[in-house]
Amino acid sequence: MEPTGKTTPLTWRLRVQLDDSPGALARVTIRLAERDCNVLALAVIPVPGGVVDEIVVQVAPGLLPADLVEAIRAEGGRCVGITNADVRDLVDAPTAALRAAGNAVRNPGNAVRNPGSACDALRAVLAADSVVVLPAGADGDLDEGKPGHHARLSTREGTVVVARRGWSPFTQVELARATALIELLGESGTPVPQPTALLSSDGMALVLRPGGADDEDAVAGLHTRCSAGTLFTRYHSGMRTLPRRWLHRLLSPPRGSTVVAQCADRVVALGQLIRTSTPDSAEISLLVEDAWQHRGVGTALLGALADSARAAGYRELVAWCLPSETGLVRTAARAGLDTASRMEDGLLRVSITPTPAPLRTPSAAPRARIGGTR
Repeated sequence: MEPTGKTTPLTWRLRVQLDDSPGALARVTIRLAERDCNVLALAVIPVPGGVVDEIVVQVAPGLLPADLVEAIRAEGGRCVGITNADVRDLVDAPTAALRAAGNAVRNPGNAVRNPGSACDALRAVLAADSVVVLPAGADGDLDEGKPGHHARLSTREGTVVVARRGWSPFTQVELARATALIELLGESGTPVPQPTALLSSDGMALVLRPGGADDEDAVAGLHTRCSAGTLFTRYHSGMRTLPRRWLHRLLSPPRGSTVVAQCADRVVALGQLIRTSTPDSAEISLLVEDAWQHRGVGTALLGALADSARAAGYRELVAWCLPSETGLVRTAARAGLDTASRMEDGLLRVSITPTPAPLRTPSAAPRARIGGTR
């Protein structure tokens, strides 16, 4: 969802390249302190020909990213990347890598059912905007965009995973960590992320997979086929067409992941999991094409996003609905997820606990066949 009414973040994560001279980093931190910046974390990343310093700073209200870049340039430095940060960025990189590996290894079943769980671990290690699995036979051209901002990673089985990060190029150290994580998952028997084949309640075949930049046209088509009521329920506005800039944020969210449901060459539904400022909480949203509603697609999407949330360590999923909209609560119930609701700021705040689905008896239908009416 396009953010509205949010204030400028007060914590920033910067990557800075300085001359290799004594006191260069100290001079930068002093200059930042003069601008009322508090350095919360500092790391040195080796790169060819030198190092890149990563600094997490808390700034005074009203201080803009351009002011930080100016302060760095004043000391002869070059800002090679800047993005908003939160408390999770205060964890050092080795700890984040080990935690991501642990989450992936502890949840092997989620990796089978959900194509995003191992991708979430890789995204945490790389601090990437998106990590997606390429469909079979896709070329996955990485020459588009800025050099160094795309990376191709291959598993032992030949699966290709593509990582993208707009705010800063990947370093060789980060890519080595990601490769080590993939090797660890392979050695531990944790399945690599794969698109999941599903059947709707009326027997139509779909594929549930991570969304990516290549899906922009298909997602634009999804929106044109949705009714005004469906779009209003999702975006809480009377929009009829989706601004092009929103497509990138829908498919490559800076702080989250996107899952799409595809039938043949059409994307018929889309779900998002977006990290919030609360470490254990993420925001969730669903959009299902009118013709595919009440056929179990929303239930499958919500179940996949809940699997991904558990793998990432989230304890709560939050959705914002219109006061009269009860469809998400019913969908969560069909997915075996507990909910709690309350009115807040004129909207219905639905809190979903991403607990594991109840164990099925041998006579129960397998999870690969999605049912329900949502």
